[in-house]
Amino acid sequence: MTAYWISVYQEITDEAKLAAYAELAGPAIREAGGRFIARGMPEEVYEAGRMTRTVLVEFPSVEVAREAHDSPAYQEALAALDGGAVRDLRIVPGVE
Repeated sequence: MTAYWISVYQEITDEAKLAAYAELAGPAIREAGGRFIARGMPEEVYEAGRMTRTVLVEFPSVEVAREAHDSPAYQEALAALDGGAVRDLRIVPGVE
């Protein structure tokens, strides 16, 4: 079953570290089977929504998404981020 990696940036504290992370994370995620669906700032927010950067990535399964997160290539990207952002990252199974 398809799974979605949802990352909401609660705070960006270092743009240079975020850029270094993005340079490594994009290829690592794609090579692990991820497909970027949405990335950027919201056009609208409702209810308790906040104007924060959000990234949505589709994976073939929850297991593939977990493996992508735990891969050496993505861990290298996280090391480059090194506290440059506070994020809420979750993997959510799709519905059929």
